[in-house]
Amino acid sequence: MAHQTHLQRKMTTRHIRMISLGGVIGTGLFLSSGYTIHEAGPLGTVIAYLVGGLIVFAVMLCLGELSVAMPYTGAFHVYAKKYIGPSTGFVVAILYWLTWTIALGSEYTAAGLIMQKWFPQVSVWIWSLTCMILIFLSNFFSVKAFAESEFWFAAIKVFAIVAFIVLGGLAIAGFLPVKGYHAAPGLANFYRNGWFPNGFSGVFTTMLTVNFAFSGTELIGVTAGEAENPQKAIPSAIKTTLWRLLIFFIGSIAVMSALIPYKVAGVTQSPFVYVLDSIHVPFAANIMNFVVLTAIISAANSGLYASTRMLWSLSNEGTIPAIFKKTNKNGIPVLALIFSMLGGVFALVSSKIAADTVYLVLVSISGLAVVFVWMAIAWAELNFRKQFLKDGHQLSELKYKTPWYPVVPYFAFIASLLSCVLIWFDPTQRVALYYTIPFVLVCYLGHRFWLRRKDNEVVKEAE
Repeated sequence: MAHQTHLQRKMTTRHIRMISLGGVIGTGLFLSSGYTIHEAGPLGTVIAYLVGGLIVFAVMLCLGELSVAMPYTGAFHVYAKKYIGPSTGFVVAILYWLTWTIALGSEYTAAGLIMQKWFPQVSVWIWSLTCMILIFLSNFFSVKAFAESEFWFAAIKVFAIVAFIVLGGLAIAGFLPVKGYHAAPGLANFYRNGWFPNGFSGVFTTMLTVNFAFSGTELIGVTAGEAENPQKAIPSAIKTTLWRLLIFFIGSIAVMSALIPYKVAGVTQSPFVYVLDSIHVPFAANIMNFVVLTAIISAANSGLYASTRMLWSLSNEGTIPAIFKKTNKNGIPVLALIFSMLGGVFALVSSKIAADTVYLVLVSISGLAVVFVWMAIAWAELNFRKQFLKDGHQLSELKYKTPWYPVVPYFAFIASLLSCVLIWFDPTQRVALYYTIPFVLVCYLGHRFWLRRKDNEVVKEAE
């Protein structure tokens, strides 16, 4: 490529492994999982998360081949541009930037609200501002500073989930007392109200929520451009992702489903707090609030990193002004960082003064955006492999190959598409389609028009 493909390569395999976990273990698991249990029932939730885990793993296998072959900063935006089309690449970058930027606004607010529980005399906005400054500084100094901070934030979440699964497992087996039970609870909650108390359809209508909980794994592709040894780090991170996702997500969901009656789940509080409180863990609410606070800061940290790199990539490809790709001496695109931070502040302000209009539209679009990105990754992988062989290369030249090609990329694409289509049957989530599809069309057609106009100007200058 004529453009710069990466920034400073400072991330180790250790960093990338934990960032991939930290990106996916967030508020979606700690808070939204209760909603899924309530809607899909205990067994339905386990099935939904198993299917979601399978989809995201298929996407990761596709991303693995692409990012090892082309370890670029901005990863899937560049792949979509090169192997699907320039306008698709533009849409992917905008959607992914929007996903993380909108999330920043809600993360800042959530962090402020948690801190106010401990320090009620201090205003929420002060804590939100403190969180913004902390996240900005983590991203400002160097990519190694970001990676190290994200490693430790993610480590806290991982430790908390492992402890939760162990304690929950002991409670299910009857080794720890549980409120409301005189004997071991076992797995009675799975079948007490029928295997699927709200019908099997609940498994499908909650898939968007489940996919949102898994969003963040694709961060591996973004980090490829700053990995010390992407040929080693990326495959290693991908190989360990599936079993870790299964342990952390399916394990914690199984514990919650066994210990929380499905009608109660997600109605009043975090399912993690409910379970810890029911097995008499002292200071359960405070412990989980600390873990959720860590998850929020970690998600905001990753979000600002990802959105900054996506803007840098757009600038590097010549789609937005070149000033956004300028970096400081440590290889940080500072203007892209500031602009992404301001995007998060705008999202935060709009959630306060235009919650039912601007913010609703933004959140609806960002909820579906990551699934669109997954579809683009799978599609780009299909076209990359075809083009690679067409150019006279051999499969043996690839350092990492997507297994079971083309089954895996086709499955990743079709399953992601279905999870979008199925939300039509959930009236509460249907609004996401109303806003996202027109937004995608406007971005796509607007970029096509811009390209055509740019080409016409080049022709006129040549004449």
